[in-house]
Amino acid sequence: MSDTGEIIKTLGDFGRFQWRLLVLVTLATPSLAFHMFSQLFMVLEEPHHCNTSWFNAIGLNLTEEERLNLTLPKKPDGTFEECLMYTPVDWDLDAILQYGLNSTEKCRRGWVYPSNQEPSLLTQFDLVCDWEDLNDISQSIYMLGLLAGALVSGLLSDRFGRRPSLLLSMLIEGVFGVATAFAPNFHLYIAFRFLVGASVSGVVISSLALATEWVGIVYRPHTVIFSHAAFSVGQMILAGLAYAFRDWRTLQLAGSAPVFALFFYLWILPESARWLVTKGKTEEAKKLLQKASSVNKRAIPLKLLDELKPEKTVSAGIWELFRNPHMGKVTFVLSAVWFVSSLAYYGLSLNVGGFGFDIYLTQAIFGAVEIPGRLSCIFLVQWLGRKKCQSSALLLGGACCLLIAVIPKGRLEWGGARRQPDWQA
Repeated sequence: MSDTGEIIKTLGDFGRFQWRLLVLVTLATPSLAFHMFSQLFMVLEEPHHCNTSWFNAIGLNLTEEERLNLTLPKKPDGTFEECLMYTPVDWDLDAILQYGLNSTEKCRRGWVYPSNQEPSLLTQFDLVCDWEDLNDISQSIYMLGLLAGALVSGLLSDRFGRRPSLLLSMLIEGVFGVATAFAPNFHLYIAFRFLVGASVSGVVISSLALATEWVGIVYRPHTVIFSHAAFSVGQMILAGLAYAFRDWRTLQLAGSAPVFALFFYLWILPESARWLVTKGKTEEAKKLLQKASSVNKRAIPLKLLDELKPEKTVSAGIWELFRNPHMGKVTFVLSAVWFVSSLAYYGLSLNVGGFGFDIYLTQAIFGAVEIPGRLSCIFLVQWLGRKKCQSSALLLGGACCLLIAVIPKGRLEWGGARRQPDWQA
């Protein structure tokens, strides 16, 4: 009796068929980076102040600057308060000029954004003052969607196949990614983002499972690394899109709609032969394996195909990982590594606007430096081994994070302190 791994070794561990498959699943990866970091460019810091239109009927002949000086309190540095206004009164202009306004309150009629820039999430839904935390909450809910998607998509992929799970995840990603651009309120925007996050996990899990199950064991890291490199390319593409489209709805459409261009997956994306065999669909698996051998120009002995039988699978829960002491230790260590790596990576990547540099350039650099870092892992893992490579990377990353923490704040800003907007100067 032969197994799928033996046949794949015969038709080629990483031939033309596997290369084509890797390219296909990689095409779906850049959009994942867009959804992960696009909100950073939709909620850029923007000057704002309370809407004091109540004063328009009183100070008809005053300039905008004079009106603001009378209706908005100032901070110790001389700039206007962003979340406070003087309490409206029924006095005439002379009385206000003579006695002034002293009582303050929170913004009553919304906010004004003097810069008149393209609409962003911040200006569209007033994510300022008491509502500014909604931005972080929205990103957290997106991450919660990633978690939910990871838990569900793995089960779907095992039950119905890698191909259907991937296609369904891409469909959800495209539909709700585009729907997000038309969200009429921020609560619906958050709900759509949750679903997009769930679909992103589905795309990652299903695509990597599909790609790695078609290659030999030695080449499995290569497929994962190339997919991750495509994610970095997506970060660079995001920087370009965000620079070109400043309106958040247009940016959302530009990053979400291209996934529909991959509709041809319906006809050319293969299923995993390994999965088919485990489900007892050996005839379908044989046809796919023969097709792969034809593309790779490597013949499979008929004896091997005839001896291909369904593989026995044992249903096991996650707790099975901890029944064996060694496996439990490895699982614990890898979980800790993923936790600290994600904490540092996303902590930096989701704060590209806080480094004092141009956010578009910073985003592009973040993506660019990851590409050689990821691709070099192919050689470093072979040279040092997985354990030494992982330990060295953790030590280097931790040391750099500690060095960043001790750099004086002013040194991180491009050319010193940031320039105040003209309306606050």
